[in-house]
Amino acid sequence: MNHRGEPGNAEGPGGAGGPGGLEKPTGPGALTGPERTGGPAHAGRSEGRTPPARAVELRHLRAFLAVAEEANVTRAAARLGLSQPAVSRTLAALERHLGIRLVDRSTHHLALTPEGAAFRDKAATAVAAFDAALDTGRLRHWPLRLGHAWSAFGPYTTPLLRTWQERHPDTPLELLRIDDRTAGLTRGEVDAALLRGPVRAPGLVTEVLFTEARVAAVTADGPLASRTSLRLADLAGGPVVLNPVSGSTTPELWPPHARPAATLTVANTDDWLTAIAAGRGSGVSAASTAAMHPHPGVVYLPLDDAPGIPVLLARRNGPGHPALPELAALAREIVARG
Repeated sequence: MNHRGEPGNAEGPGGAGGPGGLEKPTGPGALTGPERTGGPAHAGRSEGRTPPARAVELRHLRAFLAVAEEANVTRAAARLGLSQPAVSRTLAALERHLGIRLVDRSTHHLALTPEGAAFRDKAATAVAAFDAALDTGRLRHWPLRLGHAWSAFGPYTTPLLRTWQERHPDTPLELLRIDDRTAGLTRGEVDAALLRGPVRAPGLVTEVLFTEARVAAVTADGPLASRTSLRLADLAGGPVVLNPVSGSTTPELWPPHARPAATLTVANTDDWLTAIAAGRGSGVSAASTAAMHPHPGVVYLPLDDAPGIPVLLARRNGPGHPALPELAALAREIVARG
């Protein structure tokens, strides 16, 4: 498949305007047809008839996703191996086809519009599905990809993996840690995900498998480490380390009148543990984190007054991997065993 930019005349200095060299879509007249090419291609076309819209190709989606992730057309072009004007034209053509603006060009920094943010997940899912379909290594054995952001299935992780291997040897179960709130599910990187806490992403179907207690994570040589258990108020006097990317703890866990004095945000579980071990604050997590993520500089303690946290099995609403029902059934079976 051709991944180069759309054909067109060489552009002069003004050919890629806007932030990061991004073209602004042209007027309404450009919304319904392909770029003007001239010559015989127009032969036989009735006067006044609107030419058919050019179909969206995979390269349009790849260009949009690169711009969305890099927030800069120049970097996106370098990543794709294309020229900056080519990426600009390709993105503008996608917007014309959809009839919406995906990227805000009104500031010096590129930002996705609300429509662009919603389209990003759909585009990522489509590209991931296309790439997976052409992965010849997966054609004989179609792996079932199970995402998680941290702690996987807690104490049931090993029984799940072992039992699946015994019962479904021809369908590998791949456990993938992906640091985002849906563990890659909304982006199409996995077929199902083990998630914790409420998940509000649209287009997902979730099932509560069990509920975990919450624990406090404190610095190993700090004043709280010698306690046998803690309460939320014991943590609120100092900084609390939060992971808004993939974690489930927010300041709303505390009563409005007793919120933490300060918070420190990190991007993943590893950084969360490092910050706590370094004495930069305390944290709250699910009980399985103590077993799945031990750290010599961190002590986990029961948190007496914190509500439990639900552990969910999530999938996208729609057709998916054919083994998803078997995965859900096995997860329920293993939890029921205790």
